[in-house]
Amino acid sequence: MKLAIVSGGTGWHVQDLLRAARQLDITATTLDFRTLSSACPAPPNFIDPLVDFDTVIVRTMPGGSLEQIVLRMDLLTAAHARGQTVINPVRALETCVDKFLTNVRLHQAGLPVPRTFVCQTWQDAMNGFVQLGQDVVVKPLFGSEGRGLVRVTEPELAWRTFQAIQQTGGVIYLQEYLKHPGWDVRVMVLNDRVIGAIKRTANGDWRTNVAQGATAESIVLSSAEAKLAVNAATSTGAILAGVDLIQNDSGEWFVLEVNAVPGWKALSQ
Repeated sequence: MKLAIVSGGTGWHVQDLLRAARQLDITATTLDFRTLSSACPAPPNFIDPLVDFDTVIVRTMPGGSLEQIVLRMDLLTAAHARGQTVINPVRALETCVDKFLTNVRLHQAGLPVPRTFVCQTWQDAMNGFVQLGQDVVVKPLFGSEGRGLVRVTEPELAWRTFQAIQQTGGVIYLQEYLKHPGWDVRVMVLNDRVIGAIKRTANGDWRTNVAQGATAESIVLSSAEAKLAVNAATSTGAILAGVDLIQNDSGEWFVLEVNAVPGWKALSQ
């Protein structure tokens, strides 16, 4: 088996994949998304850098212009069309990188999600703020590790925040704040089964991301919780997914996010 690990660098996760490949006697090669090229039809001496691999794992997607990102997705689509296994499929990557589209897919699958409002003007955002109970989390549409999240409970702060996002050409994404017990659960799902889960406890912050200082410990899920995580991954088309589950103050479970390029450093410990 020949494996391509496609990313924008050679950080801890890439090195861990290389380590695992060596243990399994798999030939693994790292490729940088920013150096990939293709041709159609290919000239006689052209070698497509992705063509000789059985499986392509997408580890990270480096920043780039809209055209560059679309091209990279095109290359993954072409690999899939050739019969190569792509983890994760383009549909899953496109869904999970977009928080609102993820929420739509989850809701369409009948899964519990926080009430969400997305718009492009501060006036609409103020209406959404009221509809969501004037206690919201403002999130970047594209984002990870809890970066850029702001909890807003005051109308004046809401107005200033929404104005700033609109002026910079951003999308205003609001999600109701769920009163939670100070922790959430990150579940790693692979091929429709749970392979591990951690409880992430906040450290003096309402955010429960390990990247924001939360502590992690292993947790065993109930069958209902595991089923919720698997169904969440399936609804996005992800083969490998990090699913974030959280309880409200009434003990009801919600799916917060599905990550199609999940990290596992905290889980591996």
